[in-house]
Amino acid sequence: MNNTLDWLNYDRDHLWHPYTSMTDPLPCYPVESAHGVRIKLADGRELIDGMSSWWAAIHGYNHPVLNTAITEQLPSMSHIMFGGLTHRPAVTLAKKLIDITAEPLQHVFLADSGSVAVEVALKMAIQYWVAQGKLNKQKLLTVRNGYHGDTLGGMSVCDPVNGMHSLFQGVLPKHFFAPAPECFADGSTNIDDLEQLLIKHQAEIAAVIIEPLVQGAGGMRIYCPDYLQQLRRICDHYDVLLILDEIATGFGRTGSLFAYEQANIVPDILCLGKALTGGYMTLAAVLTNAKLVQGISADGVGVLMHGPTFMANPLACQVANASIDVLLASDWQSKVQQIENQMTRDLSTCLQYAQVKEVRIKGAIGVLELHEPIDISIMQAKLVDYGVWIRPFNRLLYIMPPYIIRSDELRQLTSAIHRVFSI
Repeated sequence: MNNTLDWLNYDRDHLWHPYTSMTDPLPCYPVESAHGVRIKLADGRELIDGMSSWWAAIHGYNHPVLNTAITEQLPSMSHIMFGGLTHRPAVTLAKKLIDITAEPLQHVFLADSGSVAVEVALKMAIQYWVAQGKLNKQKLLTVRNGYHGDTLGGMSVCDPVNGMHSLFQGVLPKHFFAPAPECFADGSTNIDDLEQLLIKHQAEIAAVIIEPLVQGAGGMRIYCPDYLQQLRRICDHYDVLLILDEIATGFGRTGSLFAYEQANIVPDILCLGKALTGGYMTLAAVLTNAKLVQGISADGVGVLMHGPTFMANPLACQVANASIDVLLASDWQSKVQQIENQMTRDLSTCLQYAQVKEVRIKGAIGVLELHEPIDISIMQAKLVDYGVWIRPFNRLLYIMPPYIIRSDELRQLTSAIHRVFSI
């Protein structure tokens, strides 16, 4: 299958891509290579990447430092089981994560994807309460419009109505859902609804799980730090754990290294992923505090019941170490602020188009919500013709470019968005 058309046809007939039909799939564009913020297609066209490969490639593609990290690790050890063995890349990564997150988060579980990190966090929370003898605390509380992954545990705390997983309601455990966070002009929030659920079901709820400041695939909604501050207070008052899912927002995407910093709070459990390896390899991390570690050990067993085969993969850990170093050595705060400022200027005028309901900007995230669902196939083809890679879904057209993007490259993205509405 040396001919591009041959392997592309084989792909269409045999490969199942995410969120698309196998019998009538959305079009796929064959990629030859990627460098910086540019994706090169097999036909020679180059696209400016507006997605960072689903939030992950914050440094762009084919980064020399990240390439070197992997090639230097390969000769010594590409993988080794983490049960009963350890290695320097994993220990180094744990130390880096502990050093850059809030001081109470001193313990790290290295998972192999964001969805698995959520599974681990939920199991940590439930196992903590089992060890305390509170066997009824098996439920989770979350908010509408949330997204926490595609595995069964993650799906169970995704929005059951507006989310992608309504087909599985019959098999998923039933948890509690408060309204999606709202912040009003007078400084108030709608967190009273969540508190009422806690008052009613405190004896059943193990933890609250939420995406801080930005809800991702559940609707790309943005809310205020005040909501998180009140949430932390409420969780403390009613003695439930707080899990923050920063798989999408972590490592600078919202303008601070982690979104929770803008609310000046600390979670009991923190989930990280996506940008952790700069988009090079699948890896995630779950950080927690001494309270959880000691609490899980209270029953004398102390064994967290999870152990992925590829946990703490040395290649992934080494490239994550390099990615964190590259990020911290860069002027990433200024870059994210520049991206936010330019997107605010360039995209706010999209409200002139009748199709656009709302424009939302936060850090290096720019969102257009439309009144009607998007025909992804048609919209995608237009955007590719305009020389950009932007992947819309439902009623949302959004961009989250690599931090290294230049102003003129970002303008190509925003100009393409204008073009699809102005013709």
